Amino acid sequence: MKIIKTENLDFDYEIYDDKGQVTEMNPALRGVNLTVQKGEFLAILGHNGSGKSTLAKHFNGILTPTRGKVFVNGIDVSDEEKIYEIRQTVGMVFQNPDNQIVAAIVEEDVAFALENLGVPPEEIRERIDEAMKLVDIYKYHKHAPHRLSGGQKQRVAIAGVIAMHPKCIVLDEPTAMLDPKGRKEVMKTIKMLNGKGVTVVLITHYMEEAAQAERVVVMDKGAVIMDGTPKEIFSKVERLKEVGLDVPQVTELAYELKKEGVEIPADVLNEEECVKSLINIFK
Repeated sequence: MKIIKTENLDFDYEIYDDKGQVTEMNPALRGVNLTVQKGEFLAILGHNGSGKSTLAKHFNGILTPTRGKVFVNGIDVSDEEKIYEIRQTVGMVFQNPDNQIVAAIVEEDVAFALENLGVPPEEIRERIDEAMKLVDIYKYHKHAPHRLSGGQKQRVAIAGVIAMHPKCIVLDEPTAMLDPKGRKEVMKTIKMLNGKGVTVVLITHYMEEAAQAERVVVMDKGAVIMDGTPKEIFSKVERLKEVGLDVPQVTELAYELKKEGVEIPADVLNEEECVKSLINIFK
């Protein structure tokens, strides 16, 4: 079942002069046709300016198409009367957790959106406790968010989205500003949520993160140029390098070994697979 669908999606950013007049249109997306299935874990890759973040902002109506269509659970995101329903379905987590935290206490921040929606207090309490426990930040519920680590702050932001009970979470480079420990914490949370049936769309420039998804989409110049499983995508090392992208380090190692005549599979994604392949070759 499709939870998100785009049809021939184009989007242009308007460029204004000093008088506020539109002088030109900067194309950011071109002819994007993409579906996201309910419950899947999709990673979207692309270099800076490829259009991946612009695409993500169409998934819950932050942006609407210049041309073409985007549907969330069958609802056209251009329908302003349905924007609340769309954002109840698709929650958004951004790169910088500090930009999403609005309250002085963790539990108050997680409750913020629910309070604005007029959810009854007893239901708010139940939802925020559930969300904080789910992402393992309940023990900090009375703490000041600014005293938490980057990874913990990002989990607070994720908890605030989860409390809305979305069917899908779109995360736009949520680990870009985190250290390796924080990135690991957030990825563990993302995979746990997906394991509980939440659809996940992860925008990332970390290849090792994308390798953990079920499906990977690669964008370049505002268009989808590759779509497949991580093994299918990352085995195409030269094609990815052509569009300015790397591959997971262990895949790069396998690629270099293969060039030297070692018959190792091209679709190796992690250390365990690499070790097993080398043992089988040299035993």
